[in-house]
This record gives sequence, C-alpha cells and structure tokens, in this order.
Amino acid sequence: KLSINAFDYNCHLDLIKLLRQEGELVKLRRARQKMSELFPLTEEIWLDWLKDEIKMASEISEREKVYELFERAVKDYICPEIWLEYAQYSIGGIGQEGGIERVRSIFERALTAVGLHVTKGTALWEAYREFENAILETAQPAPGSIPSPEQQQVLCSQLEKIHALFRRQLGIPLLDMEASYAEYEEWSEEPIPETTIKNYKKALQQLEKCKPYEEALLGAETPKLAEYQAYIDFEMKAGDPARIQLIYERALAENCLVPDLWARYNQYLDRQLKVKELVLSAHDRAVRNCPWTVGLWIRYLLAMERHRVEHSIISEMFEKALNAGFIQATDYVEIWQAYLDYLRRRVDFTQDSSKELEELRSAFARAVEYLKQEVEERFSESGDPSCTIMQNWARVEARLCNNMQKARELWDNIMTKGNAKYANMWLEYYNLERAHGDTQHCRKALHRAVQCTSDYPEHVCEVLLTLERIEGTLEDWDAAVQKTENRLARVNEQRAKAAEKEAALAKQEEERAEQRKQARAEKKASKKAKKTRIGDKRKADEDDEGEWGQEEAFQFHQSELPSKRHRGEGDGVLPEEDMEVEETGLFGRSEKPDGPALPKEKASTSRKDTPKVFHDSSKDKVTVFVSNLSYTMAEPEAKLRELFGSCGEVVEIRAVFNNKGTFRGYCYVQFREEEAARQALGLDRTAVEGRPMFVSPCVDKNKNPDFKVFRYSTTLEKHKLFISGLPFSCTKEELEEMCKAHGNVKDIRLVTNRAGKPKGLAYVEYENEAQASQAVLKMDGLTVKDHVIKVMISNPPLRKLPERPDPGKAPLAPRHIYGARGKGRTQLSMMPRALQRQSNPVAKAENGMVQNSPAASSEPPAEPKKMSNADFAKMLLKK
Repeated sequence: KLSINAFDYNCHLDLIKLLRQEGELVKLRRARQKMSELFPLTEEIWLDWLKDEIKMASEISEREKVYELFERAVKDYICPEIWLEYAQYSIGGIGQEGGIERVRSIFERALTAVGLHVTKGTALWEAYREFENAILETAQPAPGSIPSPEQQQVLCSQLEKIHALFRRQLGIPLLDMEASYAEYEEWSEEPIPETTIKNYKKALQQLEKCKPYEEALLGAETPKLAEYQAYIDFEMKAGDPARIQLIYERALAENCLVPDLWARYNQYLDRQLKVKELVLSAHDRAVRNCPWTVGLWIRYLLAMERHRVEHSIISEMFEKALNAGFIQATDYVEIWQAYLDYLRRRVDFTQDSSKELEELRSAFARAVEYLKQEVEERFSESGDPSCTIMQNWARVEARLCNNMQKARELWDNIMTKGNAKYANMWLEYYNLERAHGDTQHCRKALHRAVQCTSDYPEHVCEVLLTLERIEGTLEDWDAAVQKTENRLARVNEQRAKAAEKEAALAKQEEERAEQRKQARAEKKASKKAKKTRIGDKRKADEDDEGEWGQEEAFQFHQSELPSKRHRGEGDGVLPEEDMEVEETGLFGRSEKPDGPALPKEKASTSRKDTPKVFHDSSKDKVTVFVSNLSYTMAEPEAKLRELFGSCGEVVEIRAVFNNKGTFRGYCYVQFREEEAARQALGLDRTAVEGRPMFVSPCVDKNKNPDFKVFRYSTTLEKHKLFISGLPFSCTKEELEEMCKAHGNVKDIRLVTNRAGKPKGLAYVEYENEAQASQAVLKMDGLTVKDHVIKVMISNPPLRKLPERPDPGKAPLAPRHIYGARGKGRTQLSMMPRALQRQSNPVAKAENGMVQNSPAASSEPPAEPKKMSNADFAKMLLKK
C-alpha cells in the first residue's frame, strides 16, 4: 500500500505495529525512518521508538545515534515526557568525558522548552535537582576527614547550584508549588531570602489565575480548541513570550492538524519573537502537518525570504509545495503568485539583463503552462479565469522592464481566453497602455473594446470619447462619436427587442394564468353540481334497490361517480388542492369495471361513512408529515404508530387514501407534545418496507412557499468526500472497508432515489481535512467491481433559485409548463381531435398569410363560448 501512496499515515502506523510485534528490528527502524521523513511523529510514537533503540544501544557509537534520535524527537513537538526521558538517558553517560556538562546542558534546554509547563514542568525541575544532589553526595569528603580548600570550594559551588534551582523554580507558577517551598525550607540550612519569598508569592498569585484554564483543559474533551484559545488569549494579554510560545505548543501537540492554529502561531512568531531557528522550525512543522493548506506554504516562503535563506532552499521548498496536493485550483494560483513575487524581488531592474530576470520570465512562462496543463487536467479549470498571473507578468514587462511590446503580446493572449467581452479587462489594458505606451495603441484598444464589450459598453464608449476630447483631432473625434453612436444604437435596439419579447411573453403568461384560473373555477363548479346529482341518485337507488341488478348498479355508479375519492370524504365537495392533484378528467384513466373490481369498490364505499377531517394548522408544531411510503403498505396506521411510538405519545395518524381505498404513500402523524414531534424528525430516511421514509415538519406551503427541508450541507466541506461512479451493488460496509484505510470514517451516506435504489453516489465524512485529502489522492480513479470511481472534496454546486419578478421590469421568458412529472418522451395532446376542432377556427389564408389579426377584419372576432366539463361530455357523446 505504501508503495502506491507513501502519504498514507494510518498505513505507516499499521506497518510499524506489525513489525514491532514480529521483532523485525531492522525493518522496524527503516519503517519509522520513512514515516518521520514525511510526517512529524506524535509523542507516543517517538517514545516507543526511543525505548526500542535504548534497549539495543550498548556501545558508545550506538549511544550517539540515540542522542541524535532524541534531538530529532524534541524538534517535532514540545513534549515534557520526551525531554524528561532525554535528560534521564543522558545521565547514563555521565562517566564519559564531559558527561556532567552534557547532562546539565540537556536539563537547561529542557527547562527552557517546557519548564514553564504548569502541570508537567515540576517533574523536570525535581529531576534536575536530584541529579545535582547526587553530584553533591559524590563531592562530600569521607567521614572523619577534613575537606581541602579545593573540596570546600567544590562543595560550596554545588550547594549554590541547588539553591539557584530552588529559587528559579519557586518563581514560576507550577502545580504543587507549596510542596516545593516546604522542601526548600527543610533542605536549606539558611533562611530563605526575601527576594525568593516575594517571587514565590507572586508566582502563587499567577498560578491562581492560570488554574481555571488548566481545570478547563482537564475537564474538556478532545480537541479542546475553545479551551486552548481562551488560555492563549489570557497569556497574550499577560505578554510573556515564553509562556505564549509554550501554550501554543501545548495546543498544537493535541491539534496538529488544525491549519488556523498553526497560522496564528506562526504569525505571532513572525511579528513578535523573530528568532530565525524558532520561526523556521515552526513553519516547517506547520506544512508537514497540514500540507494541503496553501496559506501555510505561502507564509513559509515569506519567512524564509525574510530570514535570508539561500535561494536554492527556497526554490526546493516551492517545488515541495507544488507536490503537496492542494484541494482547489485557486490554491495553485496563490502559491505560484507568492513564488513569482519572491523572484521579482530578487531582480535588479536597473540592469538591462540579468540571470534573476531571466529566471523570473522563465517562472512566469512555466506558471502559465502549469496552470493550463497540470491544474486543468485535475480540476477541469485553471483556477485563474481572469489571467491574473499573465496580467502581473505584463505589468512587470511594461513598468519595470520597459518592454511594452511583450506586454501587448501577453494582453493579446489574455483577451483570446474569453476576456474580450468584459469592460474591466479592456480598461485594465488601456490604463497600462496609457501609463507606459502611446496614444495610438490606446485609441486602437478602445475602438476594439467598443466593438467587443458586452457587459458595460457605455463605460467603454465614455472612456473613448474622453480620450479623443483631450488628445484627438477632429477626425478622431468624429470617428469616435460615429462608432460609439452606432454601437450604443445597436445595444439599445437589442435591449428594446429583448424587453418587447419579455413583455409579450409576460402578457401571454398572464392570459394563460387567467385561462387556467377560469378553467379551475368551472371545473370546481361542475364537480359540485355532479356531486349534488350523485347524492340524489344514491337516495333513489336505495329506494329502488330491488329493481336494479348488481351489475347494472355497479356500472351506473362507475359512470356517474367522480374519478377520485379520498379516504374520509363523504358526499361533500372535494377540497381544491385534492382536485388539482388527483383530477384525471372525463377523458383520463377509465377502465371498464368487471367482476374482480367489486371488492375494491366495496373497500371504497366502506370509507364513505368516515367523516371528513380537515387539517388543523394550529397543530402543525406537534405534527410531522410522512411521505415516500410504499403504496402497498397494509394498515399504515398501525405500522406507523408502532414506528413513531418511541418518540412520544401519538394522538392521531391520518393516512391519505384515494377513492378506491388505495394508500397514497403519505400521512400526518400528530403527537401530544412538541418535543415528540422534534424527535420524530430524527427518523427521516429510515427504511420502511424497502423504501426511505421521509419525515419533515408540517408546514403550510401556501403560507411558506420557500420552505425546504434538506438536512445536509450544500457548501464546501473539506473533511467530506463525494464519490461517484460506484457500482449499484456496492454496500455501505464495502465502501467503509475501502475508505477506513485512509483515516477514521465518521459517516457514510449512499445516495438513493425515492424508491431506495442506489444511484452510484456516496458521501464519506472523515474526522479532519488531512485524512480526506489523503483519501482523494489515493482513491480517485480506483476500479471497484469494473467501475472506475471519481473521488473529490464535497463542494455541491449552487442551485439556481427561480428569480422573483421585479415590478419595474418585464419578467423573463417563462419555461413551458409540462405538469407534475415534467416533460415526457412525447408531448402528445391527450385531447381528442373531435374536441380540438371545436376551438376557434383560424381564418383561411391568402398567399400563406393568416387573416386573423385585428387589422385584417373590420369586426373583432367573437369570443368562443366557454364550456364546462359537462358540455364537453355531451358533445363527445354526440360525436
């Protein structure tokens, strides 16, 4: 796996674990070495590695290698445990030449690094004092002997070292300071100096201020970002650079994959401490931990330039940045621009030609080619649509190199990339030409801009006229006026035509809307009249039931009843919304009833006695709307009551049926408490009889037309992947097995249609951005069951919402209305031809021209008589 993707962090850990279990020490050392070259290692990994190496180190040369390993370990993160282990290991080499001084040097470095650690610093101070006490014991003269002056001097010097350690420790706010003070009182034969007592009390007061933040960290759960940030803000106000650096390092040790935290730390080091080794080390660790963050690489390049690092090292670091695997095309534009800025600052433009200038031009050309090939191939876009890099190149050539010819060539290339239609691009070039070129090229550019600009032609025309007013001749002025007038006339003509077309379409739409409204009103009236007649006939039918045979009665009801009837409806008028959804009309679906259909009719009539229940909008807060259920679900009330019973007391379940008694797949569930309704929303997308059940709040769409329920984010999520091209047979478990090799998978969502069938798409959420970016690099283009999958960071495109018409402007052309199911394969009219011929006939045409306009007739055409559904039915039966 690592031969395919060396940046698989978890795979490195698994390999090291296996090799350690098998005792393959040589391979284990090599595996750890490779991982440390790519990633900063955590405290646990370093301690395991160091303990294994210490066990094998017996010779002096091997001990030196362990020292080198310790030096690498303390550079990754500031960890008190590693420093303590380092100091204690160095004590083992005290017998070597200079061994005591080496131990003291390591202890002093450890105290500088983590001696201020409130909770873990005390252990280092105590270990240092124990070491010095051991040295004191060895310097004591033999019992009964009188020490020489030299021995007395060594004893006094060693005692002063221990006194100094106590005094230094008691001036620092550390946990268990009281115990350290008591130990000092017991150990010292002399009274404690007033200065030490004063510093001790001051440290105690500071410790009381730090304790709330330390307690917050102890009680918080990982990642503790908010608690650490509060602690950082507290130390920033205090203003002690060493303590600020330490709290940042503590936060980063637990949150090494948070780019913003690294950015704030590096900014503090750049602006406040400005120590070269410290600053560059922090920047290097930042990009090793978060290589996908372009901002960290840019700050690193700037810091290296600020501290005058060699050009070859900066160039090498830039090449590493290009291979870091950024997740957006614009990131590559930013890193290239930062590197080009650095190269530009190296050039001495007072010379006509130099090595640095040629390197800058070569880098500009390479940047343009890199974005065109490498970036476009990966992201399907260059990330630089307005050609900012080429614009900057042109500015450098024109302003700093006095090479206007090269600048014009670059701008010509920019305009050929689809930018010629924008006024601001032409004006940018005009300003450059105005400052460093000549009037002739300015005039030529503006004439071309007037002809090509499509967004703001008036602005370009105004600039051209201003130029000719100041510098042009009469002929130039006349030409400019003629060109701008012709162009603006064409623009205004096009806009007028577009406005007329929009107005005509708007008028047509208003007429259609009026016709639809009128037709609905007539349909409603017709339905009401039919229901009244049906009620009268039903009574007559009950009185004369013996005179009717079963078959004749069934056919009578089938021919006279409305096509749809909902559960719970009696003989009253159907609600308008139900008519619009379920109305099939006289010429819709009609099947001749036969014997087997009788049970369905009985089922339908059995629901007629149920009183009609209207929805009470005042109970919307305790009601949820359930949809996408199976039409074949038997006893949906009982099924859903059992399903939603876990959320709270269910007052009522209103399932919706059609006139044949068939369940329509949705219902309303009313609870006793509002909290139960909120809990019920958590059952959204639960699989019920093989289909995902949709649970949403009960909202009146007429009062809230813009209400939408979508619980997933529609913005960029750098820790989440979008996978397409999956085989339909791929299960969630198989996908999780595939993805967990690159990080901890928090959630996987397979996208399905309304019937619960997979669509070959999935969303995979990782714990952090690092794992997601590694998964993209590793999984994109993999073959899964003969399907090549595509993997990218989740960034759904924005949905285009319908624009609301502006009262002051004509509305845009409306799309054709096809109906609830959209446009079918064929747009055949379902109206019989016999009825189509009854519409207003078109007059005969002469020479192909239709004579139906108002101008062609002296009298306006008679308005056709509006017909109801009953009139259509009578006419059809006559035909």
